[in-house]
Amino acid sequence: MIFVDETRGLVLHISTKIKDGWAVLPKPWVVERSFAWRGRFRRLSKDSEILTGTAENMIRIAMLEKTLANCG
Repeated sequence: MIFVDETRGLVLHISTKIKDGWAVLPKPWVVERSFAWRGRFRRLSKDSEILTGTAENMIRIAMLEKTLANCG
């Protein structure tokens, strides 16, 4: 915690409400929905990209299109 304060000037607060261990959040549909949206784009439905950067950009374009559709 001292490292964060000295390098970034931030104060780190640790929550006391955390129970022992961890639990999976009951929302698997969020991940499944994201993969389903990706599958609707023909270029993303198959792994045909040679460069990983190109594949990442195609995912960004697909999600941008989905976001813009929700705005209007």
